[in-house]
Amino acid sequence: MIDLRIDGGTLYDGTGAPGRVASVGIDAGRVVAIGEFDEPARRTVDATGLAVAPGFVDIHTHYDAQVFWDPALTPSCFHGITTVFAGNCGFTLAPWSEEHGDYLLRLLARVEGIPVATLQQGVPWGSWHRTGEYLDAVDRRSALNIGFLVGHSALRRAVLGAEAATRAATPAEIAAMQALLAEGLEAGGMGLSSSGAPTHNDDTGLPVPSRAATTDEFLALCRVVGRHPGTTLEMVPGQGAFDDNIALLAAMSATAQRPLNWNVLQVNTEDADLVEHRLSASAAAAARAGGRLVPLTLPDALRTRLSFASGFLLDTLPGWREAMALPAAAKLAVLADPVARRALAEQAATAPRTFVLRGINNWAGMRVGETGQDRYRDRVVGEIAAAEGRDPFDVLCDIVVGDGLQTGLYPPDRGDDDGSWALRADVWRRGDVVVGASDAGAHLDMISTWSYPTTLLAQAVRRRGLLDWPEAIRLLTDRPARLYGLRDRGRLEVGGRADVVLFDPERIGPRPTTWRDDLPAGAGRLYAEADGIEAVLVNGTAVVEGGTLTGHRPGGVIRSGRDTDTVTV
Repeated sequence: MIDLRIDGGTLYDGTGAPGRVASVGIDAGRVVAIGEFDEPARRTVDATGLAVAPGFVDIHTHYDAQVFWDPALTPSCFHGITTVFAGNCGFTLAPWSEEHGDYLLRLLARVEGIPVATLQQGVPWGSWHRTGEYLDAVDRRSALNIGFLVGHSALRRAVLGAEAATRAATPAEIAAMQALLAEGLEAGGMGLSSSGAPTHNDDTGLPVPSRAATTDEFLALCRVVGRHPGTTLEMVPGQGAFDDNIALLAAMSATAQRPLNWNVLQVNTEDADLVEHRLSASAAAAARAGGRLVPLTLPDALRTRLSFASGFLLDTLPGWREAMALPAAAKLAVLADPVARRALAEQAATAPRTFVLRGINNWAGMRVGETGQDRYRDRVVGEIAAAEGRDPFDVLCDIVVGDGLQTGLYPPDRGDDDGSWALRADVWRRGDVVVGASDAGAHLDMISTWSYPTTLLAQAVRRRGLLDWPEAIRLLTDRPARLYGLRDRGRLEVGGRADVVLFDPERIGPRPTTWRDDLPAGAGRLYAEADGIEAVLVNGTAVVEGGTLTGHRPGGVIRSGRDTDTVTV
């Protein structure tokens, strides 16, 4: 007798093969039968009318902290995700020490938008020092499968201390970072993550430590990655010419002989020329260097909530970094001062045309969301300015000052048109790209991209018919699993892990995003579950059933080499 039978559903195995009605047998956390079989089960689920698919794989999250207070990793689990990878962009909670722990906490708060008080109360700081100890602290805690990269900024801070963000490392310091990285990979770290992004600054306004690294340092660390089985690379390209940055990433991939996924390629018709350039530059750099570069694409329109309280993204505008790093009282004084305000507006107007900055300085197009001033709620700044005969930036600043910086501001959505969705489908079909970029667990007051699996299925398949069910499910399962060399996951096949999602193809889609105050220390976040997700199984055990958490924790840490095979270039 087996543990579970799933009967009557349409099976999509993750390979892109057509769906077929088939039963699935599960025992001891693995798939033991597919098709017609007579084995009785302790429990049978009638999946008639439902799709039965592998659990979705999200390779870009920041659940490093949230896993301690929310083992189910909500809301990702409600969107069919069964496996996540964290520790991206160079930001990890290990290696950790008493000397540098507060810096890591505040760095995470700044770049990932998690309130300081939430991190202080929700994370058991001091329970680990090395990466292996951190992985042990997470293991058997999580409801989902979760793997962790080793963060470059954490390595630099551990070795260079307070100078990590301001200077190049010496050969001896590089060797020390190599040793720490090797130790983390031997313990099961998934590889190296890093960032050169101009949006990544610490709480003092300084660039994050990885932005001070030299090419020699990057390549030295990549040589370490190449010596450990089942590892990979992830990085955000730096500032400056994109082609120059992508050439560095290609050299890193070639040195490690590992694929490198870079974050993020936003695809919409407004930026179609930039999309084509970035795809061609990425391919050309990889061909010249002998590496493999895989862009990470967001399968949705870009929807962003901006806040002057955090200043994240706003600090990338020319001349704004120092002002956005100020304490709240000083920041309010700047925004209230007509002279300082005008200087900020003039500097913002010089912002270049880039993916990151496009639309952030469109003051007139901003919609006012959360505000204590009822007369402005859900109104567009340009309309308010026209009605009052005032400058849009002055209107926006007055609203923000009146709210003590807590106003929620929403730039116009970009990329929710038919042409942009068609362009995305075309990009995904080209092959060496991967969907994701959820950033789940981070930017809690800014984005809701954790809903990307149900958004992709609802928009690209059900509503627009741009993809069929088998190819869309493969994008969410097998393609990211194969990129990271996941063993026994990403496909439903006999002998594989029983990570399964059951969903209704007629109803699948994200629910409207709302605000929810459920974080440690009473903080809040953007949040939404999904319609149509009927059950989510991890290692054969349901973590979501009937839209409700079961409380089970069948997941655990995915470790390189043990749970992954080496994927070379």
